Amino acid sequence: MHIVAFTRSTPDTAAKVWVDETGAVSWGDVATVVNPWDEYALEETIAIAKSSGGKSTAIAIGAALHSDALKHSLAMGLQNALRIEEAGADVNDSLTWVALAAGALQKLGDVDLVIFGKESIDVATDQHSMQLARRMGWTMLSFVSAIVDIDDAAGTIRVEKMLEQGKQTLSARLPAVISVMKGINEPRYPNFLGIRKAAKASIPAWTAADMGIELPAPATAALRYFNPPARAVGSEIIAGEGVGEKAETLVARLLEEKVL
Repeated sequence: MHIVAFTRSTPDTAAKVWVDETGAVSWGDVATVVNPWDEYALEETIAIAKSSGGKSTAIAIGAALHSDALKHSLAMGLQNALRIEEAGADVNDSLTWVALAAGALQKLGDVDLVIFGKESIDVATDQHSMQLARRMGWTMLSFVSAIVDIDDAAGTIRVEKMLEQGKQTLSARLPAVISVMKGINEPRYPNFLGIRKAAKASIPAWTAADMGIELPAPATAALRYFNPPARAVGSEIIAGEGVGEKAETLVARLLEEKVL
Protein backbone atom coordinates (compact mmCIF):
# COMPACT_ATOMS: atom_id res chain seq x y z
CA MET A 1 0.00 0.00 0.00
CA HIS A 2 0.99 3.59 -0.57
CA ILE A 3 -0.47 6.01 1.99
CA VAL A 4 -0.24 9.78 1.54
CA ALA A 5 -0.79 12.40 4.25
CA PHE A 6 -1.24 16.07 3.36
CA THR A 7 0.22 18.55 5.82
CA ARG A 8 1.17 22.21 6.17
CA SER A 9 3.03 24.61 8.42
CA THR A 10 0.93 27.03 10.47
CA PRO A 11 1.68 29.76 12.99
CA ASP A 12 1.86 28.54 16.56
CA THR A 13 -1.58 28.69 18.18
CA ALA A 14 -0.19 31.16 20.74
CA ALA A 15 1.23 33.50 18.06
CA LYS A 16 -0.21 36.97 17.54
CA VAL A 17 -1.19 37.37 13.88
CA TRP A 18 -1.67 40.79 12.28
CA VAL A 19 -1.61 42.60 8.94
CA ASP A 20 1.63 44.54 8.50
CA GLU A 21 2.17 47.88 6.78
CA THR A 22 2.54 46.18 3.37
CA GLY A 23 -0.88 44.54 3.70
CA ALA A 24 0.58 41.06 4.25
CA VAL A 25 -0.42 38.70 7.04
CA SER A 26 2.43 38.38 9.54
CA TRP A 27 3.18 36.60 12.78
CA GLY A 28 6.64 38.13 13.25
CA ASP A 29 9.56 35.93 14.19
CA VAL A 30 7.42 33.23 15.78
CA ALA A 31 8.34 29.82 14.36
CA THR A 32 5.77 27.81 12.46
CA VAL A 33 4.58 24.41 13.64
CA VAL A 34 3.05 21.46 11.84
CA ASN A 35 -0.71 21.94 11.70
CA PRO A 36 -1.77 20.26 14.98
CA TRP A 37 -4.63 18.28 13.39
CA ASP A 38 -2.18 16.87 10.84
CA GLU A 39 -0.16 15.11 13.54
CA TYR A 40 -2.94 12.53 13.90
CA ALA A 41 -2.99 11.99 10.12
CA LEU A 42 0.80 11.60 10.03
CA GLU A 43 0.81 9.11 12.91
CA GLU A 44 -1.95 7.05 11.27
CA THR A 45 -0.05 7.07 7.98
CA ILE A 46 3.09 5.75 9.67
CA ALA A 47 1.14 3.02 11.49
CA ILE A 48 -0.71 1.79 8.40
CA ALA A 49 2.42 1.75 6.24
CA LYS A 50 4.27 -0.23 8.91
CA SER A 51 1.49 -2.78 9.46
CA SER A 52 0.88 -3.29 5.74
CA GLY A 53 4.52 -3.29 4.69
CA GLY A 54 3.72 -0.36 2.44
CA LYS A 55 5.19 3.09 1.91
CA SER A 56 4.28 6.51 3.26
CA THR A 57 4.55 10.00 1.77
CA ALA A 58 3.87 13.45 3.21
CA ILE A 59 2.85 16.19 0.76
CA ALA A 60 2.61 19.94 1.34
CA ILE A 61 1.19 22.44 -1.12
CA GLY A 62 2.69 25.94 -1.09
CA ALA A 63 5.79 27.97 -0.34
CA ALA A 64 9.06 26.82 1.18
CA LEU A 65 7.89 27.54 4.74
CA HIS A 66 5.83 24.32 4.52
CA SER A 67 9.07 22.35 4.28
CA ASP A 68 9.24 22.63 8.08
CA ALA A 69 6.08 20.51 8.34
CA LEU A 70 7.53 18.02 5.88
CA LYS A 71 10.76 17.69 7.87
CA HIS A 72 8.67 17.14 11.00
CA SER A 73 6.86 14.38 9.10
CA LEU A 74 10.14 12.72 8.15
CA ALA A 75 11.40 13.04 11.71
CA MET A 76 8.25 11.28 12.94
CA GLY A 77 8.94 8.37 10.61
CA LEU A 78 7.33 8.95 7.21
CA GLN A 79 9.47 7.57 4.42
CA ASN A 80 9.08 10.27 1.77
CA ALA A 81 8.22 13.97 1.57
CA LEU A 82 7.23 16.14 -1.36
CA ARG A 83 6.37 19.82 -1.76
CA ILE A 84 4.27 21.27 -4.58
CA GLU A 85 4.76 24.92 -5.50
CA GLU A 86 3.67 26.82 -8.57
CA ALA A 87 4.95 30.38 -8.96
CA GLY A 88 2.06 32.86 -9.07
CA ALA A 89 -0.56 30.30 -8.06
CA ASP A 90 -2.84 31.32 -5.20
CA VAL A 91 -3.09 28.16 -3.11
CA ASN A 92 -5.59 29.92 -0.85
CA ASP A 93 -8.02 29.27 -3.68
CA SER A 94 -9.17 25.73 -2.92
CA LEU A 95 -9.69 24.76 -6.58
CA THR A 96 -6.08 25.71 -7.33
CA TRP A 97 -4.90 23.80 -4.26
CA VAL A 98 -6.87 20.71 -5.24
CA ALA A 99 -5.63 20.81 -8.84
CA LEU A 100 -2.04 20.73 -7.56
CA ALA A 101 -2.81 18.01 -5.00
CA ALA A 102 -4.57 15.85 -7.59
CA GLY A 103 -1.67 16.33 -10.00
CA ALA A 104 0.73 15.03 -7.36
CA LEU A 105 -1.39 11.94 -6.68
CA GLN A 106 -1.72 11.21 -10.39
CA LYS A 107 2.04 11.57 -10.91
CA LEU A 108 2.77 9.24 -7.97
CA GLY A 109 0.31 6.83 -9.59
CA ASP A 110 0.10 4.11 -6.94
CA VAL A 111 -1.66 5.85 -4.04
CA ASP A 112 -4.23 3.73 -2.18
CA LEU A 113 -5.20 5.98 0.72
CA VAL A 114 -5.01 9.71 1.42
CA ILE A 115 -5.25 10.93 5.03
CA PHE A 116 -6.00 14.47 6.22
CA GLY A 117 -6.28 15.96 9.67
CA LYS A 118 -9.73 17.27 10.58
CA GLU A 119 -8.93 20.80 9.41
CA SER A 120 -6.24 23.46 9.05
CA ILE A 121 -6.18 25.69 12.11
CA ASP A 122 -4.94 28.79 10.30
CA VAL A 123 -7.77 28.87 7.76
CA ALA A 124 -10.30 26.83 9.78
CA THR A 125 -11.53 24.77 6.84
CA ASP A 126 -11.73 21.12 5.83
CA GLN A 127 -13.01 21.63 2.28
CA HIS A 128 -9.72 20.57 0.66
CA SER A 129 -10.13 16.90 1.57
CA MET A 130 -13.66 16.72 0.19
CA GLN A 131 -12.81 18.58 -2.98
CA LEU A 132 -9.81 16.34 -3.58
CA ALA A 133 -11.92 13.19 -3.19
CA ARG A 134 -14.46 14.59 -5.65
CA ARG A 135 -11.75 15.53 -8.16
CA MET A 136 -10.12 12.09 -7.96
CA GLY A 137 -13.46 10.25 -8.03
CA TRP A 138 -12.59 8.49 -4.76
CA THR A 139 -14.74 7.79 -1.73
CA MET A 140 -14.61 10.45 1.02
CA LEU A 141 -14.82 9.31 4.66
CA SER A 142 -14.75 12.25 7.07
CA PHE A 143 -14.59 12.51 10.89
CA VAL A 144 -12.94 9.09 11.18
CA SER A 145 -12.31 8.16 14.82
CA ALA A 146 -10.86 4.67 14.15
CA ILE A 147 -9.67 2.60 11.22
CA VAL A 148 -11.16 -0.81 11.95
CA ASP A 149 -9.63 -2.78 9.09
CA ILE A 150 -7.84 -2.41 5.77
CA ASP A 151 -7.92 -5.38 3.40
CA ASP A 152 -5.24 -4.66 0.85
CA ALA A 153 -5.99 -7.81 -1.17
CA ALA A 154 -9.71 -7.02 -1.42
CA GLY A 155 -9.04 -3.29 -1.80
CA THR A 156 -11.37 -2.22 1.01
CA ILE A 157 -11.26 -0.11 4.15
CA ARG A 158 -13.58 -0.17 7.17
CA VAL A 159 -13.70 2.82 9.51
CA GLU A 160 -15.56 4.14 12.53
CA LYS A 161 -17.00 7.59 11.88
CA MET A 162 -18.12 10.10 14.51
CA LEU A 163 -21.65 11.49 14.28
CA GLU A 164 -23.54 13.90 16.52
CA GLN A 165 -25.75 11.00 17.62
CA GLY A 166 -22.93 8.50 18.15
CA LYS A 167 -20.69 6.45 15.88
CA GLN A 168 -21.14 4.70 12.54
CA THR A 169 -19.10 1.91 10.93
CA LEU A 170 -18.64 2.20 7.17
CA SER A 171 -16.87 0.19 4.47
CA ALA A 172 -15.56 1.59 1.20
CA ARG A 173 -13.46 0.62 -1.76
CA LEU A 174 -9.90 1.83 -2.09
CA PRO A 175 -8.51 4.22 -3.14
CA ALA A 176 -10.17 6.58 -0.67
CA VAL A 177 -9.68 9.90 1.11
CA ILE A 178 -10.26 10.11 4.86
CA SER A 179 -10.04 12.85 7.49
CA VAL A 180 -9.20 11.77 11.02
CA MET A 181 -10.17 13.11 14.43
CA LYS A 182 -8.19 13.86 17.56
CA GLY A 183 -8.06 10.71 19.66
CA ILE A 184 -7.65 8.25 16.79
CA ASN A 185 -4.07 7.79 18.02
CA GLU A 186 -1.34 9.37 20.13
CA PRO A 187 1.10 11.16 17.80
CA ARG A 188 4.71 10.26 18.53
CA TYR A 189 7.44 12.77 19.31
CA PRO A 190 10.29 12.71 16.79
CA ASN A 191 13.43 11.26 18.35
CA PHE A 192 16.88 12.80 18.05
CA LEU A 193 17.97 10.40 15.32
CA GLY A 194 14.83 11.15 13.31
CA ILE A 195 15.32 14.90 13.66
CA ARG A 196 18.95 14.68 12.50
CA LYS A 197 18.01 12.54 9.52
CA ALA A 198 15.16 14.86 8.55
CA ALA A 199 17.39 17.93 8.82
CA LYS A 200 19.71 16.49 6.15
CA ALA A 201 16.88 15.39 3.84
CA SER A 202 16.48 17.03 0.46
CA ILE A 203 12.79 17.55 -0.27
CA PRO A 204 11.85 17.69 -3.97
CA ALA A 205 9.53 20.46 -5.15
CA TRP A 206 7.26 19.80 -8.12
CA THR A 207 5.59 22.40 -10.31
CA ALA A 208 2.47 22.10 -12.46
CA ALA A 209 4.73 21.50 -15.47
CA ASP A 210 6.53 18.68 -13.66
CA MET A 211 3.15 17.02 -13.09
CA GLY A 212 1.91 17.72 -16.61
CA ILE A 213 -1.16 19.68 -15.53
CA GLU A 214 -2.71 23.07 -16.21
CA LEU A 215 -4.25 25.00 -13.36
CA PRO A 216 -7.83 26.24 -13.55
CA ALA A 217 -8.66 29.92 -13.38
CA PRO A 218 -8.95 30.94 -9.70
CA ALA A 219 -12.51 30.97 -8.44
CA THR A 220 -11.73 33.40 -5.63
CA ALA A 221 -9.35 36.27 -4.98
CA ALA A 222 -8.24 37.95 -1.76
CA LEU A 223 -8.64 41.67 -2.39
CA ARG A 224 -6.96 42.82 0.80
CA TYR A 225 -6.28 41.92 4.41
CA PHE A 226 -6.85 44.36 7.26
CA ASN A 227 -6.72 44.35 11.02
CA PRO A 228 -10.06 44.52 12.82
CA PRO A 229 -10.79 47.93 14.36
CA ALA A 230 -9.66 48.37 17.92
CA ARG A 231 -12.44 48.07 20.46
CA ALA A 232 -12.79 50.40 23.41
CA VAL A 233 -12.97 48.20 26.49
CA GLY A 234 -13.80 49.45 29.96
CA SER A 235 -15.07 48.18 33.25
CA GLU A 236 -17.31 49.48 35.99
CA ILE A 237 -17.83 48.36 39.56
CA ILE A 238 -21.51 48.62 40.46
CA ALA A 239 -22.14 50.11 43.85
CA GLY A 240 -25.20 49.51 45.99
CA GLU A 241 -26.56 48.42 49.31
CA GLY A 242 -26.65 44.65 49.07
CA VAL A 243 -26.88 42.15 46.22
CA GLY A 244 -30.48 43.01 45.32
CA GLU A 245 -29.78 46.69 44.68
CA LYS A 246 -26.64 45.88 42.69
CA ALA A 247 -28.59 43.39 40.56
CA GLU A 248 -31.29 45.98 39.84
CA THR A 249 -28.65 48.51 38.80
CA LEU A 250 -26.95 45.94 36.56
CA VAL A 251 -30.21 45.00 34.83
CA ALA A 252 -31.05 48.67 34.31
CA ARG A 253 -27.66 49.30 32.72
CA LEU A 254 -28.01 46.25 30.45
CA LEU A 255 -31.42 47.46 29.32
CA GLU A 256 -29.99 50.91 28.73
CA GLU A 257 -27.22 49.46 26.54
CA LYS A 258 -29.83 47.26 24.77
CA VAL A 259 -27.98 44.10 25.75
CA LEU A 260 -31.25 42.74 27.13
